[in-house]
Amino acid sequence: MNSQSTIHNPIILVDGSFYMYRAYHAYPPLTTQNGQPVWVIYGVISMIKSLITRYQPSHMAVIFDVSGKTFRDDLFKQYKSNRIKIPDDLSIQIIPTHKIIKAMGISVLNIPNVEADDVIATLATFYAQLNKTVLISTGDKDMAQIVSSNIILINTMSNIMLNPTEVEKKFGVPPTLIADYLALVGDRADNIPGVPGIGKKTAQIVLNQIGNLNILYQNLNNILQLNIRGRKKIYQALLINKELAFLCYKLATIKIDVPLQESDYKLLIQEINTQDLILLFTQYEFNTWLTDLQSGKWNNTNKYEKKIISTAYTKHANTKIIQNSSYNNLKLNNNSNYIIYNTATLKHWIKQNYHKNHLILNIHSDNSNIFTANILGLCLSLYNIYINQYIYIPISNNIQIPNQYNNKNYLSLKNVLLNLQPILENPAVVKIGQNMKFNYSLLKRHNINLSGKIFDVILEFYILYGTTNYQNIKRFLNKETFNSILNFQQSYDNYNNYIVKEIKNIYQESLYAIQLILAIFDLHQILWPQLYSNDKLKKIFQEIEIPLISILAHIESYGVLIDKTLLCSYSMELNVHLNTLQNQAYQLAGTSFNLDSIKQLQEILYKKQKLPILKKTPSGSPSTNEEVLKKLSHKYPIPKIILKYRSLSKLKSTYTNKLISMVNTESNRIHTSYNQTRTATGRLSSANPNLQNIPNRNHDGRKIRQAFIAPSHSVIVSADYSQIELRIMAHLSRDFKLINDFLSGKDIHTTTASEIFVTSLNLVTNEQRHQAKTINFGLIYGMSAFGLSKQLSVTCYEAQKYVDRYFQRYPGVMQYIQHIKDNVYKYGYVSTLEGRKLYLPNIYSKNLSKKKGAERAAINAPMQGSAADIIKKAMISINYWLKQDDIPVQMIMQVHDELVFEVQNNFIDTAIKQIKKLMEECFILDVPLKVDIGVGKNWEQAH
Repeated sequence: MNSQSTIHNPIILVDGSFYMYRAYHAYPPLTTQNGQPVWVIYGVISMIKSLITRYQPSHMAVIFDVSGKTFRDDLFKQYKSNRIKIPDDLSIQIIPTHKIIKAMGISVLNIPNVEADDVIATLATFYAQLNKTVLISTGDKDMAQIVSSNIILINTMSNIMLNPTEVEKKFGVPPTLIADYLALVGDRADNIPGVPGIGKKTAQIVLNQIGNLNILYQNLNNILQLNIRGRKKIYQALLINKELAFLCYKLATIKIDVPLQESDYKLLIQEINTQDLILLFTQYEFNTWLTDLQSGKWNNTNKYEKKIISTAYTKHANTKIIQNSSYNNLKLNNNSNYIIYNTATLKHWIKQNYHKNHLILNIHSDNSNIFTANILGLCLSLYNIYINQYIYIPISNNIQIPNQYNNKNYLSLKNVLLNLQPILENPAVVKIGQNMKFNYSLLKRHNINLSGKIFDVILEFYILYGTTNYQNIKRFLNKETFNSILNFQQSYDNYNNYIVKEIKNIYQESLYAIQLILAIFDLHQILWPQLYSNDKLKKIFQEIEIPLISILAHIESYGVLIDKTLLCSYSMELNVHLNTLQNQAYQLAGTSFNLDSIKQLQEILYKKQKLPILKKTPSGSPSTNEEVLKKLSHKYPIPKIILKYRSLSKLKSTYTNKLISMVNTESNRIHTSYNQTRTATGRLSSANPNLQNIPNRNHDGRKIRQAFIAPSHSVIVSADYSQIELRIMAHLSRDFKLINDFLSGKDIHTTTASEIFVTSLNLVTNEQRHQAKTINFGLIYGMSAFGLSKQLSVTCYEAQKYVDRYFQRYPGVMQYIQHIKDNVYKYGYVSTLEGRKLYLPNIYSKNLSKKKGAERAAINAPMQGSAADIIKKAMISINYWLKQDDIPVQMIMQVHDELVFEVQNNFIDTAIKQIKKLMEECFILDVPLKVDIGVGKNWEQAH
């Protein structure tokens, strides 16, 4: 790969120690007039300037070795023992070099107790995971082991670049085998001995034909089958020197997990410190550079020119003020910002800006309910390249007018929307904002159809990083992204903390509103290029999440019909049950007490009844949690009553009473709100009320579902993916038997039971099938034998036997689980089939419980996340079908792997056939997707 290869704006990491030595030997020994050596300083800075000129990096760091021992010295005392002491005339030039690099605005890193290679590899891996191109300038062949599609090595003396293909050409093995290769052949530069008798050709053959060091030693006899001279001697050499080989491997393997400070990741090139450079260039007599500096020709080439104006607004006079969260310092530049009070001004602004094709929009409302929210104001800006004008339009909703504006006539919402409608509905105008589903729904309520490409910065961040909690994933964010999301969050908080039902100060409100749209603009310009450069994530954004906005908005607006009479009746029935349970508990305890009081319950169970204390709370009190009560209920009656009481009490408070109160009086329906960015796996969540947690596994819970009814002349149709996560596991693991079981149409739980309990298929009992179901789902959720033993109420020994038999039948599943564990520790995230990244920052936690929890989550996340992507694609396919004609079908709920519909009686058969077809064909796996369909007058009957 030659120097002409097109690499633009990479992150550059420079091996500073390598540069120092190369300059020391390659440049003529220049000195100042008083004899101070400066040729190394000159050489290093020249090479750095050349890199900046050629590649125009946005981020750059120069990393130096620090004197002192590292972990490799502890492993092998002779490590680098052949290195000569740093010459004095080189040593004296180190600190001046550091000073000049820092004054150039470039990060200098000196991390003790680790080598510069390890720091470079850690940074490179971090940025590569963010889909950044990383260019490493070094002469150290060890670094070849981290080369990837995003990490490239360059030798600036020869201008030769090494990508994965070039690494394999040069060393005869791919980057993934470089450490194994060096372990076998050794590295003279670092005094790594290697395995005696193993040369380069031999190492290449055995590694390429057999595998890495671990695989090689697991299959050492395979060497005797190779068509290679001296294979017996090679076999003996490897056999005798196994311990040495693995020691050399440890020495040669570069660390990619050096613990660094947050500041060490902040590699954005800063403005040069002209004053410091003048002093330094004068002191070391770099007269040409001094002249360039003073004439304005010296810069960071010179300074990175951004292709997108991601922080364009920071160049505006009022931005520094707007970014300040203190209201007392906030002011508006009247040339750029307007509070609009009359129609004439609004029309004039629209006429001036109508040709612009990007709209930043934020709607200020008094609450987040799309049916009751009043629009109090709109803040927006139309722009082509960067924002240079923004307006705030207060709406006349009984506003308390501040004194300085008491002569203003505020516009009505109808008037404002009438004038903005051509822009809001123009498909050629890109719409950018946050919480765009709410904006879409609110405008729809006022007969405005928000059209055109839509960008939601919260969705953008969520798709890139799998969360909206930026603090949890700081380690995965570059400086620019972190600062932008931090600024957005602060602006969002400032803005929302000020939302009140009556605006008391229009001026202050407008300031916070403008602050927020500027933050939205900046964040979009930072995040969208990251999304755009990743084809899979871009597809998820454009083809799944954005189309889902209007679909979810429609589902929310349409709602679910509720039988209030049934809910009221059931609520009273629950009251009777609760009173009965209460009286039973009183009789058994010999006294009355508050069943909802943990303190009184502890008194009854442990002091009066003398029940055994199985577990204590962190404060030292005996526990009364569900797990403890379940164990106690096997022998004692009161805990069993308490469990039943709690279950029914929750049904009453959380569902019957709450659902009744949330029925919309106009529509007689419940209107939930779906959130696309709440879960870690991409699943939708539901709130106000949460329809995804309504129980369906017991009689009492299923009675709640009877209240979800179809209108007259219609039915409820439930379409539920069958065992979708197990099917995804079959696809991901490529396990032959698991795939074959599904393709053969076998009942997977019965088949598993037959294997685990060593019995024929026709003799499997319902209990055994139920246990096998627990095992099937438990293991793909990363459950341990201990966890399984508790689920099945068997010993750990028995549970471990079941686990072993399961993986004996499905070895591909075990291999996949191990692969996932390796990857999550390496990258910090796992991916769905669509490429959605699911970050698990706790995988690096020092808390063992959190680390193990993250590991379990990593095993299941690709399946749950893929299932979420699949049902979203199904919703989009079905919605497209429904829009083709006036089809008498309404999608009314999404609950995990289930879609629920209202279907008119005369269309049931057609609807069932088409819904099933679209859901089963929306995504192709190695095993077929299967959808179970149910029909009924209510949700309980249909499911």
